Amino acid sequence: MDLCIVSALWCFIPLYLLIHFMFFIFADADFTLLWASVIGHRPETKLKGLVVWVTGASSGIGEELAYQLAKCGSRLILSARREDELNRVKRQCLDILVLPLDLLKRKSHEEKTKAAIQYFGHIDILINNGGRSQRSLCLETSVDVYQALMELNFLGTVSITKQVLPHMTQRGTGSIVAVSRYSASKHALQGFFNSLRTELTDYPNILISTVCPGPVQSQIVHNAFTEEAEQGTPVATAGNQEHKMPTSRCVRLMLVGIANGVKEMWIAQQPFLLFYYAWQYTPTFAWFITQRVRFNQKIGLLSPFFFFTKYLS
Repeated sequence: MDLCIVSALWCFIPLYLLIHFMFFIFADADFTLLWASVIGHRPETKLKGLVVWVTGASSGIGEELAYQLAKCGSRLILSARREDELNRVKRQCLDILVLPLDLLKRKSHEEKTKAAIQYFGHIDILINNGGRSQRSLCLETSVDVYQALMELNFLGTVSITKQVLPHMTQRGTGSIVAVSRYSASKHALQGFFNSLRTELTDYPNILISTVCPGPVQSQIVHNAFTEEAEQGTPVATAGNQEHKMPTSRCVRLMLVGIANGVKEMWIAQQPFLLFYYAWQYTPTFAWFITQRVRFNQKIGLLSPFFFFTKYLS
């Protein structure tokens, strides 16, 4: 009898691993998030009627968040610098407050937060999506660019979070989500939210979640920093978008994660998702592959990993 059980286990384990391997080949998010999308709560149920504040809502992921949250029945606060673009997004949504916001003007954040709370009475979810990317090499880039990136992507988001968080701790519930995708400045942001999550152990009903998307279809490159903070050469084109994940799919997975309390979400198509896992669990191997990619680029070899670095931007 025991021998039969052991034999069954030896047959089951390879089959289990094979199924997960095949699942991973076609995966576009981490296993926790994908399982939540299959057996977890649906955003249409969990997010209906909730007040959601989205920064960076005038285009890209933020704009798509507005549309999908509206379909879920959420009540929306949409913020960005470009009020005309926010009003364009508003025309396709209901029960919405357009709240122009500049993340760099931190002295205005308290007033903006009070306006949001006064309009709806409370804030259930804050999605920190606002920010800018960068397209230039370190040796060619002014330090002013890095300062501007940290002021906007890191300190601006921290400032808004600090305004909203006391409101949530007073209520004992809420969700704060940070989209982490702009290299060094967002790396700092991710470290901040990991620390904040630890500080909030006395508030188990407050979710701190970070979203780590890979290449997503958007026009964010048009607003990217280059070599100089003010006078840099503008990026003329967003390049080929076909290899990137559709914005609608990325946002859907984000909302699934928020609805199911996922603390960290990896959202990317292959081979980018493979590198997420490699950097997390086998960093030495990931460094080796990265170095080989750079070498192959220099000598003109087109390995599969060449496309990883080419399309990551």
